[in-house]
Amino acid sequence: MRARTVGSLPLILLLFLTSGQAFALEPPRSGHPVFDRAVTLVVDNFHDASALDRFAATVRRQIEDVPLTAKSSRAEVDKAIDTILASLGASHTARFKRDTIDYFEIIDIFRFAVRNDMRRLFPPDGDVNYAGVGMITQGDGPRFVTDVYDGSPADRAGILVGDEILSVDGAPYREIESFRNKIGRSVEVRLRRRPGAEPIAVKVAVERLRPLRTFERAIESSVKVTEHDGRRIGYLRLWTLSTADGLDIVARELATGRLKDADGVIVDLRGRWGGGPADAAELFVGDTPTFRLINRNGKETLANVRWRRPVVAIIDEGARSGLELFAYALKVNGIPLVGSRTAGALLAGRAYLLPDDSLLELAVSDAVVDEGLRLEGRGIDPDIRVPFSLPYAAGKDPQFDAAMEEMRRILVKG
Repeated sequence: MRARTVGSLPLILLLFLTSGQAFALEPPRSGHPVFDRAVTLVVDNFHDASALDRFAATVRRQIEDVPLTAKSSRAEVDKAIDTILASLGASHTARFKRDTIDYFEIIDIFRFAVRNDMRRLFPPDGDVNYAGVGMITQGDGPRFVTDVYDGSPADRAGILVGDEILSVDGAPYREIESFRNKIGRSVEVRLRRRPGAEPIAVKVAVERLRPLRTFERAIESSVKVTEHDGRRIGYLRLWTLSTADGLDIVARELATGRLKDADGVIVDLRGRWGGGPADAAELFVGDTPTFRLINRNGKETLANVRWRRPVVAIIDEGARSGLELFAYALKVNGIPLVGSRTAGALLAGRAYLLPDDSLLELAVSDAVVDEGLRLEGRGIDPDIRVPFSLPYAAGKDPQFDAAMEEMRRILVKG
């Protein structure tokens, strides 16, 4: 689960931004093109110059102790790159490979930064896509579902957060490989919903997923309204702020769609990635009036939407970057936050392709909120702390339940 806002920069992607200046530092070279290119990009672009001496010492140890050379194995290079990046101790600083869903989602978010390579990477038109079912898992041993994208094939098939994924078509689960060349077909996913229980087999359709469009569809599909004690409580999940139309979808639902008659709205910030405009939270906390344009035929166009009724937000470690800023803006405006502490991952990043077409994301700018507040490494604490235990959750969501209870309390209080 994963994602925040404030201020008024036109389009911080807080996952994007400019590159930094080069520093007069020459770490040793290994002779391996992928490793050495990663080192050069860090030295030339990483936002914190004070970290580069430590970084260079880590590079030297990797080259000398492994040792790392032009003939080193892929596994050795992968481990070495992970080690030198970890030495920087910063968010928005990681390497992504094409065997992970993260790679496809991040490269779609950063598509303009690597636009000259997009047609080569994703022929013929350069649109990022992969074969998948719309679920995210984690775990080095047993793998548990952390996210099921609303409206996705996994969602329609009834896969739940907390399910242990045992196999796909009889083979061990792999994020990308399990579904490669299976678009338009169904796969058998075997899962375990409770400890020690017999496996369950479900058929799931494999689709061509375009990451940012998948997120937009998930945001739209997440919207629902339930009635409690005669009051209508709406819900929506902001999976990311990085899509072109995600916030417009939310604004339409609030102003003229399914949420317009709700007495209160729960905003779920347990997203995947941040990004987005720095003033995104003004949908819920801004002072400007709601504004529509109406043409001679009576057709209305939303120009500015502001929600004036109660709001409760859900956060956890998935609330990162732009979504973390969003959560901060809600909190300082008195909107209760329910869940667990956010990721503490608020720097501005940029992506670079490495020679093997893996993607290197680097923090290229610091991020400061209000008068010098840095959320990087700290995060935001909830007002109502509710833990969430992932394994075998069977779809139970105590954080959502607590947010619903808080909203009901607010509405009863009036």
